[in-house]
Amino acid sequence: MIKQAGVVLAGAAIAAIGIYADDAQAQEDAVVWARDGDIDSLDPHRATSTLSRMTWYQIYDSLLEFDLQGNLVPALAKDWNVSEDGRQITFTLNEGILCHDGAPFTSADVVYTVERALSDDNPSLTKASWGPIEQVEAIDDLTVRFNLAEPFSAFVPFMADEFTSMLCLGNEAAGDAFGTSVAIGTGPWSFVSWEQGSEIVLASNPDYQNFGRPVENTGAPHMDLVIRTLPEGQTRLAGLNTGELDVIVPPVEAVPEILENPDLKFLSVDVTGHNMFLEFSSARAPFDDVRARLAVAHALDLDMALDIVFDGLVQRELCPVSSGIFGNDQDFCAQYTPDYDPERSQELLEELGFGEDNPLQMTLLTWTGDNRGRMLEVFQNQLAQVGIQAGIEIMDIGTLNARVQQENLRDGGPGTMDLMGWTWFDPDILYLLWHSPGAYQGYNTPELDALLEETRTTSDPEARLAVVQEVMRHLLEEAVHVPVYSPGWLWMYATRADVEGFKLGAFDRPLFNDVQF
Repeated sequence: MIKQAGVVLAGAAIAAIGIYADDAQAQEDAVVWARDGDIDSLDPHRATSTLSRMTWYQIYDSLLEFDLQGNLVPALAKDWNVSEDGRQITFTLNEGILCHDGAPFTSADVVYTVERALSDDNPSLTKASWGPIEQVEAIDDLTVRFNLAEPFSAFVPFMADEFTSMLCLGNEAAGDAFGTSVAIGTGPWSFVSWEQGSEIVLASNPDYQNFGRPVENTGAPHMDLVIRTLPEGQTRLAGLNTGELDVIVPPVEAVPEILENPDLKFLSVDVTGHNMFLEFSSARAPFDDVRARLAVAHALDLDMALDIVFDGLVQRELCPVSSGIFGNDQDFCAQYTPDYDPERSQELLEELGFGEDNPLQMTLLTWTGDNRGRMLEVFQNQLAQVGIQAGIEIMDIGTLNARVQQENLRDGGPGTMDLMGWTWFDPDILYLLWHSPGAYQGYNTPELDALLEETRTTSDPEARLAVVQEVMRHLLEEAVHVPVYSPGWLWMYATRADVEGFKLGAFDRPLFNDVQF
């Protein structure tokens, strides 16, 4: 049964939620989407996982939006202007937008969102992505201006990201409840409830106006939305076949079966921006030495591993930013990517004092789903062939993010390498990952920091490309960021054949606005 969340809602929002007599009716009136994990938070400033971002996208809007090709288009803001010196960006908001609590959405909500994200006490986890904002000011109810200390080339596209989801002022009154039992936005669905580890329930927003999402429906979604956490892929597939579930993230091994089943449909994302890569606990021994990182990188036959595990479903990626993103150049990156060379791996290990009587011991980390565990098993076998003993640990994505940072802060113990994935639309992802102190407080140097800062302040495309490639060369030669494949979450979905209108936006944005049975 759908239950009302612990928040005061406007009359229209209450009516939209509906109290169903039983779960069967709830299912008839809602599209049920099953995934392999849960979100970390409903607060866009308190998490970074893709599962969280995809959920925020249903509840909140941003000032701008991406079309199906990944191009910027208006959304909450109907237009924007960048000053000649690049230090002032002004947005004009659309009229008549309402928050889920019935309050009008104005420039005051934008100022609240930004000041909260940049606060000294409890800033957004992606504060660095907002750039050098000196002030954000409400010129009038529908005009907001950002004043920057210096030009920031990644600022405007960042205004289309889920991390810049616009929060309504009503969240402030909720205090600590915001992010767990309260989440007030302007998006297609209003928040109803979250049973952690199990289910998120969202109600169609009757006041919704779509100004930018690449869907046909310009108003309220046709159905409510239920997001379920089902870690086992075969359980999700069984639920899809029985009709209990409508949209799932399918297990990799089930793709051929889905493609052959006339009662099911298979979809994948065209524009990804997603990169799976290897990184090390490089803030401490043994991986604070580039030779140890290179020894591991040279021991891995990545092409063979991808063939074994994914059989053509993914592409080998050679660059630290994924294909289609500014700066990606496979030929350029191939010059600096560590190649498969087990003999060189053993030479480096010997230089470091490792050998048969003193093997390098390490732990391989990743998170559940999409055959990532199987990838680590292949890596484990390949590392054993050069004398490296590797254990494997698999956990949920939130735990993994915390664990990677913890490993960099430890004083001792076996070194770690993790198979990690980030999604981004701009090479500024490299700043977020590797500028001091870094996303996980691992590798950083003054030289790299200076280059990363230059990628943000250089507005000329050719000049920016040159510095972005210099950053990538550094990361590859130092085996700091070892690209593996793209897309990373496989960006695959399966639906029942009678589910109409479901589509996928750029950068893995599931679009349910048009869905009907």
